[in-house]
Amino acid sequence: MNKFEQLESFVAVVDNHSFSAAGEKMGVAKSVLSRRISELEKRLGVQLLQRTTRKLSLTDSGRHFYQRSVGLLSDLSEAEQMVADAQGNLSGKIKLAAPLGLGIEHLSKPITEFMNRHPEIEIDINLNDRQIDLIAEGFDLAVRIGHLQDSSLIVRKLASVHFAVCASPEYLEKHGEPGHPSELSAHQVLVYTNAPIGSQWGFQENGKRVTPRVKSRLSANNGELLAKVASLGLAITAGPLFYLQGYIERKELVPILGQFKQPEVGMYAVYPPGRLVSRRVKMLSDYLRDYFQDKSI
Repeated sequence: MNKFEQLESFVAVVDNHSFSAAGEKMGVAKSVLSRRISELEKRLGVQLLQRTTRKLSLTDSGRHFYQRSVGLLSDLSEAEQMVADAQGNLSGKIKLAAPLGLGIEHLSKPITEFMNRHPEIEIDINLNDRQIDLIAEGFDLAVRIGHLQDSSLIVRKLASVHFAVCASPEYLEKHGEPGHPSELSAHQVLVYTNAPIGSQWGFQENGKRVTPRVKSRLSANNGELLAKVASLGLAITAGPLFYLQGYIERKELVPILGQFKQPEVGMYAVYPPGRLVSRRVKMLSDYLRDYFQDKSI
């Protein structure tokens, strides 16, 4: 009876929401995982998982046992990593998620520097603007922009992010430049679907928040696409400067409504809840924090 394999299998099935997905990730047959968890339940004398043809769910006992199992496995992983680190260089794999534009423009340099300093580190980067499920998709770390809604995540601020509202010179010549956020209701705008519309089009005026009504013919889950479309003259866009700065410098986009500040948001390192952060992940987070310290992007 291998208690470690049983714990590892149980946590993997819960994290991946199915026996099949967990088996594929671990390289183990679904039937093997099922047998291990059945043996675990028999040994403990309690049911941990409720199984139906459509979904798996934790029992109350299973929920408590899962939390303790995650901690035990994380402690073991951390202990192994500490011993390995003490014997030599920092090593291992880090699975990182980040927004597409931010990753290309601002993460490529510090990550390159970090990997040059630690040649035995491997990093698997997923650049995607959608909200990644860190646990289900097996990520060690994510870099996120904006107001974080999931309070269970472990969060660390890395930098401040500034926003701008922009339109192309051709659009402004044809439609005129709005002088107040309320005038945006008479214009076409581009909407970023991965953020609440109020966050994208919120302004400050005399200490009060102004959120104008806007209408959009085009929405997308990628800020780079919206910046490009705006530069072609279709509509007005709002977004982080890391998407817009290059277009502004090339004079393909013009910042507008600059006298009405948009609320500053943060860039954060986010870790999955309920687990110890490995030393290699913490060191990457430390490096990013030091790199972006006192920077605004």
